[in-house]
Amino acid sequence: MKTTILIHCPDQAGIISKVTGFIYKNGGNIIYIDQHVDKEAGVFFMRLESDFEKNIPVVQSLKQRFEEELALPYQMEWSLHLGSTKPKMALYVSKYNHCLYDLLSRFHSGELAVEIPFIMSNHPDLAYIAQQFDIPYHHIPHLKEDKQASEKAQLELLEKYKIDFIVLARYMQIITPKIIDRFPNKIINIHHSFLPAFAGAKPYHAAFQRGVKIIGATSHYVTEELDAGPIIEQDVTRVTHAHSIKDFISKGRDLEKIVLSRAVKLHVDRKTMVYNNKTVIFS
Repeated sequence: MKTTILIHCPDQAGIISKVTGFIYKNGGNIIYIDQHVDKEAGVFFMRLESDFEKNIPVVQSLKQRFEEELALPYQMEWSLHLGSTKPKMALYVSKYNHCLYDLLSRFHSGELAVEIPFIMSNHPDLAYIAQQFDIPYHHIPHLKEDKQASEKAQLELLEKYKIDFIVLARYMQIITPKIIDRFPNKIINIHHSFLPAFAGAKPYHAAFQRGVKIIGATSHYVTEELDAGPIIEQDVTRVTHAHSIKDFISKGRDLEKIVLSRAVKLHVDRKTMVYNNKTVIFS
């Protein structure tokens, strides 16, 4: 059975030796290891994949022994994930369909090892896409006069399906603090990288008028501070005076779906760690 262990703790000598020794002592075979030290903060980060194929019963009690023998003495924040467990991902959308189609296509082809119990939207427009992929679609309107009703309905859905993380595939509403608190560093968003220079409803039009030469997209974890959460993935493409506004929008949407899918894949593969509103992204 494949396991992935993520660790961060105060940097000190001997951590790698202790962790790898623990895995070996408990019958595991290390198949991948990567680490990083933030020297300014004095924090050690580590991602380790092990195979316990011949010792499955050992894995069941591994967490308790790891906590007692390593996590407590080294003041570790850590998590252990079984490779056989697929996380449950909820998709939030509004009216744009490019990111939704891309994620569902990757899911359908087996590229994303997740379960998708439902798609949620504040509009009914994209229900036909959910039907194409045979995924339940829940329309929960966002009513300005009763935001709590929308929040309550969302939380009930998330709890009912035991959702592990949420992806905002161009969901054009602000996530409430209560939902953010329920899913810390587990809500992934995508937006163009014109912020804060070109905010508002038509950023590509504004960028076109200024003659920008680079279009970008940023995917990040959602925090209460709008579009300021830990960045997971980014990318850019060049544009010139010969491109039209339509070209800008097309290139921007291509980037959005690519960058979002990369971010989701990194999260699903347990290759992201968050510390002080920054991410460590393992290869």
